[in-house]
Amino acid sequence: MANKEIPYKIYLEESEMPKYWYNLRADMINKPAPLLNPETRKPMTAEELSPVFCDALIQQELDETTPYFEIPEEILNFYKMYRPAPLVRAYCLEEKLQTPAKIYYKFEGNNTSGSHKLNSAIAQAYYAKKQGLTGVTTETGAGQWGTALSMACAYLGLDCKVYMVKVSYEQKPFRREVMRTYGASVTPSPSMETEVGKKILAEHPGTTGSLGCAISEAVEKATSMPGYRYVLGSVLNQVMLHQTVIGLETKTAMDKYGIKPDIIIGCAGGGSNLGGLIAPFMGEKIKGEADYRIVAVEPETCPSFTRGKYAYDYCDTGMICPLAKMYTLGSGFIPAGTHSGGLRFHGMNPILSQLYDDGLMEAVSVPQTEVFKAAEEFARVEGILPAPESSHAIKVAIDEALKCKETGEEKTILFGLTGTGYFDMMAYEKFHDGKMVDYTPTEEELQKGFSYLPKMD
Repeated sequence: MANKEIPYKIYLEESEMPKYWYNLRADMINKPAPLLNPETRKPMTAEELSPVFCDALIQQELDETTPYFEIPEEILNFYKMYRPAPLVRAYCLEEKLQTPAKIYYKFEGNNTSGSHKLNSAIAQAYYAKKQGLTGVTTETGAGQWGTALSMACAYLGLDCKVYMVKVSYEQKPFRREVMRTYGASVTPSPSMETEVGKKILAEHPGTTGSLGCAISEAVEKATSMPGYRYVLGSVLNQVMLHQTVIGLETKTAMDKYGIKPDIIIGCAGGGSNLGGLIAPFMGEKIKGEADYRIVAVEPETCPSFTRGKYAYDYCDTGMICPLAKMYTLGSGFIPAGTHSGGLRFHGMNPILSQLYDDGLMEAVSVPQTEVFKAAEEFARVEGILPAPESSHAIKVAIDEALKCKETGEEKTILFGLTGTGYFDMMAYEKFHDGKMVDYTPTEEELQKGFSYLPKMD
């Protein structure tokens, strides 16, 4: 049996919760490239972004010099309902694998939304309410972001309109109903409600949709309704900023027990949870204060890091959003209808893209059947049913622990368990019935996606 000097779950005191969000850009040597106006190809100004985003969030999005943003008291009070989140030592998994590695995971699923998404949802809803807005629009993939935002909006009395990727709308009906329980309207995307939705359906009849499609619809709806703004669950820098509460809590808990991770692993879709987890560790790495091996894990069906191009691209399929320089598969790329809906975005957060391009982190892609095998193994010994998205990190954490078993190295592995999979049972059913298949995009499919990349001077 492993040494149990360190408790199974490390809980911080309420007084130890972060009081500030950490803006990693302030410490980056190479700053991420700015958002560009798609028409002028010049950096977006706050004035140009104001019809789409809340004013305070625009300030956070564009700021690359302020290292810390104070968390408003109202948001801190909301956080206290489910934070601090536990850092868990996976003793049972270690024993099952018979590995000398020490495995830790930061568990973000202990709230009704079932994921880390609530950390940013309450922040974005708060700033919308403070600005005097009527409501917000958004997209959601697996439904965790939509669920979180509907909860935050219900708490603050805001209207919430959600465009849910069609394949997830059909695969995950219970997440849809949780959103409706909290008062949100939920539309499968692409839809006939918007002009961009009609256009996408005309070009791709029968499409299962994508996050890029849903973003386009949500932005169009927000800009056509007075008193509404668009909010996003990942990709943008402001979202990663809010998610740094994950990494800040993790580092405080680890420092408390003298733990230093050798490897930090997170699933990567748009990048907010991964960025939030690694932020304080990456800050130390950039400043030369410590070194960590950081690994992003993405699905083989949507390999933006591992097979994408580092280029300016639209964040949405309808090509109406600003251009972001990121690792991307092209805004027109629509991934296969796999069960990791939250990771089906064609691009990656600009901060993480810059860090990856600078060689400060690694990336790997994994097939979904292997992901579900890891999820099942984890559930059987650790007692938590993980979300398909989170299980990408579990898969690679197990792989790294088995490598330690082969070499005898006692490495410390940290991964982000971003949420629970209790509303993903249709996916688990397909896996158990042997109906789940792996899919890897062909070079031809990738080239088709790259053909949508805007021509830059």
